[in-house]
Amino acid sequence: MSEVVYNRIAMLRAERGISRRQLAEALGVHYQTVGYLERGEFSPSLHLALRIAHHFEVPVETIFSATPFPRLGT
Repeated sequence: MSEVVYNRIAMLRAERGISRRQLAEALGVHYQTVGYLERGEFSPSLHLALRIAHHFEVPVETIFSATPFPRLGT
């Protein structure tokens, strides 16, 4: 059973013009952690996932999913 957690962190960062370093500082994590999360190399703890959702002011399921998100556009 795969335990991959898909996310939209990079998309949300780009929409808001936030760098990895800025997001990391806001969350209190190392900037490389944000990169690992975005690439799917690291799955966040529930606490970190909730902090990310709170930072972006969206529900956690908007950012994270156990299945791939559908592609936007064609």
